[in-house]
Amino acid sequence: MDENRTASLPKNALDEIPTPNPNAVTITGLVKSNGRIEGYQLSDERIVSREEGVSLAKAGEIKGVGISHNKDTEYLKSIPDDSQNNNLSSLPTVKTF
Repeated sequence: MDENRTASLPKNALDEIPTPNPNAVTITGLVKSNGRIEGYQLSDERIVSREEGVSLAKAGEIKGVGISHNKDTEYLKSIPDDSQNNNLSSLPTVKTF
């Protein structure tokens, strides 16, 4: 397999890569329950549910993510690039009260 096709494989795993708006926010933390991502903390300090995060990303309001799914559940994934530092899995877990 040539190098360009191999590099594009992770992006092919995404269902959709929305185009972010100029004022789009980033995800800065993950809200987890029993090890599962239930929501996201955004760079504007908002905490949104997983479903709200997907809707915001589809509307171009969150940058650096694509939409994927597992069975009937949609969720956000980092858009693959050469950096591990901006992967969602590298983000801290935030606590909500």
